[in-house]
Amino acid sequence: MSGHSHAKTVMATKMANAAKKGKIYSKFGRLITIAAKEGGGDPTKNSKLKAVIEQAKTMNMPKENIERAIKKGTGELAGEALEEVSYEGFGPGGVALIIEGITDNSNRTLSEVKATLNQNNGKMAGEGAVRWMFDRKGLITIKTEGKAKDELEMVAIEAGADDVKWFGEDFEIYTKPEDLESVKKALEEKGLVIDSSSLGFVAKEEVAISDKEKEQLERLVDALDDNDAVNNVYSNEK
Repeated sequence: MSGHSHAKTVMATKMANAAKKGKIYSKFGRLITIAAKEGGGDPTKNSKLKAVIEQAKTMNMPKENIERAIKKGTGELAGEALEEVSYEGFGPGGVALIIEGITDNSNRTLSEVKATLNQNNGKMAGEGAVRWMFDRKGLITIKTEGKAKDELEMVAIEAGADDVKWFGEDFEIYTKPEDLESVKKALEEKGLVIDSSSLGFVAKEEVAISDKEKEQLERLVDALDDNDAVNNVYSNEK
């Protein structure tokens, strides 16, 4: 998330830089490993794993990397002990932040995230201080491919979406967490191409900040993205 509750992840927004590919693949590898560990290595029976693999493929992650990450999750290959982590904090202008990641050393990652916030006009917050400002939602982005806005919005609502939003030409669909897969399937049956789908956080209310604070927030998100353990950053910036 580049500074707001937009469904694009840090990983997706950074893929434009080819030098980042190795880091992106490493992050996706950890996501795949965690998903396989939780629900098994068969994506046809593990919707979380299937969704992550689909995202990884859109980033051109090599097939052998995906298969190796799955085997680490199922125990067929040795791998580091990974755990999911989530932190809450505030950024420039008092913007609320939720930072998600996967790490092999939670103490180290906590220390690194805290330092990054402190160095970029932000600060850590206690557990629960920020999360109440967000709703957990299913997030789907689709390829609009020149389709009319009214038509896309109607299809999304008919498919069971809770809400839809436009960010320029990017069309995002929000669902209840438990409805993510069924809405995604309904959209695909209508001929729409899914760009990404995941569970994430959407701000209940967005806050406006100054242009200077927006620049500071962007630098903060970039700095967090440079941490191998950080996957997503959600904010309530307008």
